[in-house]
Amino acid sequence: MNHSLTAGVSLKPQYVAPALAADAAGLWFEVHPENYMAEGGRRLAALAAVAERWPVSLHGVGLSLAADEAPDRAHLAALRRLIDRFEPALVSEHLAWSTRRGAYAPDLLPFPRTAGALARIADNIGRMQDALGRRVLIENPALYASLAGHAFTETGFLYELVRRTGCGLLVDVNNVFVSAHNLAYSAEAYVDALPAEAIGEIHLAGHTLDDRIAGGLLIDSHDAAVSEPVWRLYERLIARIGPRPTLIERDDNLPDFTVLMAERDRAHGLLTGARELADA
Repeated sequence: MNHSLTAGVSLKPQYVAPALAADAAGLWFEVHPENYMAEGGRRLAALAAVAERWPVSLHGVGLSLAADEAPDRAHLAALRRLIDRFEPALVSEHLAWSTRRGAYAPDLLPFPRTAGALARIADNIGRMQDALGRRVLIENPALYASLAGHAFTETGFLYELVRRTGCGLLVDVNNVFVSAHNLAYSAEAYVDALPAEAIGEIHLAGHTLDDRIAGGLLIDSHDAAVSEPVWRLYERLIARIGPRPTLIERDDNLPDFTVLMAERDRAHGLLTGARELADA
């Protein structure tokens, strides 16, 4: 683990002032780079101010790595400029697709985990890492329905991506919990099967229940506190792999900064405990 990073918080415009005033060991902040791909402006200046004080991470949502086409070169170039300017501690992107032939869907869409998809996505990750000049962490998706045609388990697919490309993994524990509930498999078995050495970051977030569907559908909404079952799954993961930089991810229904920091402090305490056990 990068010993300067323990637990961080999603940075939103209303959190900039308290972020600059914060005083917490191991604190860091993460942003979606797509919100900062500009030549200037107030938002970019705010990120620069935070980056002067704290480590930052760039968590991409727009490269559409699972699409049947190469990542957009202009997008990669804009992301590279941000990386060169801010030298982020971590860079990550989603295992999903959202663009095709110039059309864009405002969602992170699933795909069948076939041999062809593996080769295509591995190639796209290679193109991305070459363009950015660094290793990138790939995030596991949140899933809502079963797709036909899978040739790999999700953890097996992630392992192959790591093996073929040298990428790392961002493990979103809430995504694991949501997908396991919705597709009726074991979240515990999933986190136990992940390749520990590849995991460079962890996300924790809240979800909501849509009870209009029989059995209830969990939605990865990022608009609520981290649930207790997700905290327990997180503890199980770090007990096996050791401490990793962990983000409290919140994108909607934003609470006061102190509320997020309380969740962040809980994660920090768990990471500190895991580090002490690893060093004992």
